[in-house]
Amino acid sequence: MTHTGIEITAELVRALLRDQHPDLAERPLRLGARGWDNQLWRLGDDLAVRLPWATDRADALLRKEGTWLPALAPRLPLPVPVPQRLGEPSARFPRPWIVTTWVPGEPADRAPATRAAQAADALAAFLTALHRPAPDDAPSGGFGRGGPLADRTEHFVPYLASATEQGLIPDPQAVRAVWDDAAAAPAWAGPALWLHGDLHPANVLTADGTFCGVIDFGDLCAGDPACDLAAAWVLLPDGAADRFHAAYRPAPDAATLRRARGWALLQALTGILVGDAGVHGRPGGKPTWGPPARIALQRLIATAPR
Repeated sequence: MTHTGIEITAELVRALLRDQHPDLAERPLRLGARGWDNQLWRLGDDLAVRLPWATDRADALLRKEGTWLPALAPRLPLPVPVPQRLGEPSARFPRPWIVTTWVPGEPADRAPATRAAQAADALAAFLTALHRPAPDDAPSGGFGRGGPLADRTEHFVPYLASATEQGLIPDPQAVRAVWDDAAAAPAWAGPALWLHGDLHPANVLTADGTFCGVIDFGDLCAGDPACDLAAAWVLLPDGAADRFHAAYRPAPDAATLRRARGWALLQALTGILVGDAGVHGRPGGKPTWGPPARIALQRLIATAPR
C-alpha cells in the first residue's frame, strides 16, 4: 500500500502500461522487490517497472534517474538499470513511475561477495568510471551525501544513541572514536564528482561471488567521493579493502579515506537500526540489512587509527 492509500498490484501495473506504454503491456509481469522508496516489478526478461510507494521523496528520485542516468550508464563497467520510459501521474496512479532495463543478480545483503580480489577490482573499476567531474547543474545529495562529513554529526549522534539504548552495538565509545577521527579529517577540496550516493548492500548485485550490477540511482548526486568510497568497508569481503584502494584511480589520499570511514560508519549504524529495529516498522526495513552492517562496524572499529 502506498502512502496515498493505493495498493500496487500486477493489475494496476498492467493497466498503467496499457494506458501509457501499450506496446509493453502484455509482457509477463511479476513482483521483483519492495524497497525503501519503490516497488520493482519485473517486466518480461529484460525490463522492470519501478513505482514509488512509501515516501514523497521517491517521485523526485525517479525523475532524477530518468534525467541523468542514460548519459552516465554507457561509461560504467557494471550493468545498471537504464531508464527506457517514463510514466506520468494519472487518475489511476497520481505519481510518476519508470520503466528501466532489468539487471540480473542477487542483492549483496542476501548474497555477499566472496571472491575478494575480483570484487575489489570490480568495485574499483566501477567507481573510477563513475567518479568524474559533474556539471554545475548536477543534483545535490539528499541527507548531506556528497557534502562535508562533519555536517552529519547532528545525525550521527542520535543514530549512535538509539543503537546504544537498544543494545545493538558492543562498544559505543569505540564507534564514537571512529566518527570523531573521520569528522576531523580535512574537507574535500577537489571538484564535485558524480556519486552513486547509496552504495549499501541491497543496492549492489552479486553473481559467482563478485559484483555483477549496481541498482537504485535515486540518490545520484555530485560531491565528495568519500561518500561512495565507504563501500570498501560495507561491501567487500575481509582483506579486500587494500586491493580496492590500490586499484581505484586517482588513489585516495589519507583525508579522503578518513572521511570514507565516517560515511561507512553512518551506513553501518543505519543498517543495524533498520535491520534490527525496523525503524519503527517503516516499509523497506529488512532483517537482511543487519548482518552486513554489523560486519562493517566490526571492521571499522578493528582498523581504527590509533
